[in-house]
Amino acid sequence: MSLSISEDIKSVSDLKKNTSEIFKQMHHTGRPIVVTVNGKPDAILMDVDVFEKKMKVLNLGVLLAAAENDVKNSRTKDARVFLKEIKKSAKISR
Repeated sequence: MSLSISEDIKSVSDLKKNTSEIFKQMHHTGRPIVVTVNGKPDAILMDVDVFEKKMKVLNLGVLLAAAENDVKNSRTKDARVFLKEIKKSAKISR
């Protein structure tokens, strides 16, 4: 995700004065807005759809990291063995 320093950093005073315009910009560009207080970054405003997509990617990354750790530490099973165990525990015939 890119950030335009000249466009996407706003003071809390700017946000108070130009809320509608800043929200329109955020929704139009899909980029987050960095809100500053006393010249220092304090909060991030982000479009909800963009945020949800980022959270899905982050959650997938967490799952993949755990899976990679299992592979690294030899905590894996043959797929056929696993499927047989699942069928047996769920009492699925075939």
